[in-house]
Amino acid sequence: MSEALNGSRTTTGEVAGAWLDGGWKAPFGDAIMRTLATPKRMLVRGEGCRVWDVDGNEYLDFLAGIAVNALGHAHPALVDAVSAQVATLAHVSNYFSTPSQLELAQRLRVITGAGDRGRVLFGNSGAEANEAAFKLARLNKGPHGRKTRVLALHNAFHGRTMGSLALTGKPPMREAFEPLPGGVEHIDSTIEALEAAIDDRVAALFVEPIKGEAGVLDLPEGFLRRARELTEKHHALLIVDEIQTGVGRTGRWFAYQHADILPDAVTVAKGMAGGVPIGALVTFGWASDLFTQGQHGSTFGGNPLATAAGNAVLAEIERSDLVGNAARRGEELKQLIRSFDSPLIDDVRGHGLLIGIGLTDGEAHRLSDAALANGLIINAPNESSIRLAPPLIVGDAELAEFRERFGRALASL
Repeated sequence: MSEALNGSRTTTGEVAGAWLDGGWKAPFGDAIMRTLATPKRMLVRGEGCRVWDVDGNEYLDFLAGIAVNALGHAHPALVDAVSAQVATLAHVSNYFSTPSQLELAQRLRVITGAGDRGRVLFGNSGAEANEAAFKLARLNKGPHGRKTRVLALHNAFHGRTMGSLALTGKPPMREAFEPLPGGVEHIDSTIEALEAAIDDRVAALFVEPIKGEAGVLDLPEGFLRRARELTEKHHALLIVDEIQTGVGRTGRWFAYQHADILPDAVTVAKGMAGGVPIGALVTFGWASDLFTQGQHGSTFGGNPLATAAGNAVLAEIERSDLVGNAARRGEELKQLIRSFDSPLIDDVRGHGLLIGIGLTDGEAHRLSDAALANGLIINAPNESSIRLAPPLIVGDAELAEFRERFGRALASL
């Protein structure tokens, strides 16, 4: 295996010839399950907000692995923490605890606002965190026994496992795998629809504060505050899916903090460990008493390697005020996008460094491809939306380069 493919900091030209000029695509098609289209590039190295492909081409990364690489690529804080931990203790199973596990749990209790009543259940992904949250909802009982209804929103995305898929409000994703776990009802993302649907039989309401996979769609003003009022009235759990919006992405530690509320549970993943797989369910108040011993678990969840990475990422975000940077740079990026005054751009939405660009004529995939050809990684979650989620470390230089490369992509259409 070549040094570049083996992860060393060499030039990307030092790569086995078989991988050059698209030579990797046939092996990919033969070996990888056919759940996704063949990727457009093979990436071999990253640094900061940039990555390089197997052919030596450099790209400005404004997707960050879909809001995962909070510190960008090869950040020394993460590299040092993971290197030290894997050389010491990588995994112990959930029969044992480790200092990094307890440290990360305490960090999450603080930054979520869960406080001393909060509890943390670690997993390996956002889908697993939402599976755990779904099981938590099943344990919520009213005075007349188990509550049977779970509410979620149309067009929301909560994952692809069976339980998280049942919560996902996208019928085309669900149809091939039905019957899914029952009891989930999808409603419109309006306060009126919520008021009409909720009653004492509702065990939980699942919400994304911003629907990332739907094109970075904000909830209506006041929705989360009204959801908090109604779930408290009906003793239903308010479960906020912050897989994509959490860990500083929107300019606060968590997006529900913009609404000045606390949920009963929050699910966290993606940016928490900067690229090392991790997920967590954090419960608040009475919701922390629902799970009992043996009702859920994970072999890898909360292992020392992943939690050491999480601690390093959260500590660096706090040390460098990257939550504040996300708020400031997000506003600058929105203004920059509006300054193009392009007939293709209809609206700009989102918060912090999770930004959606609504397009007028269904050209999102062509624009994403044009951006890639101009050395810029962005995402088209559907035909009419562009999603931007750059690393939280993005600064003046990266914004200037984005202006140039995105401008060239727009002009090419």
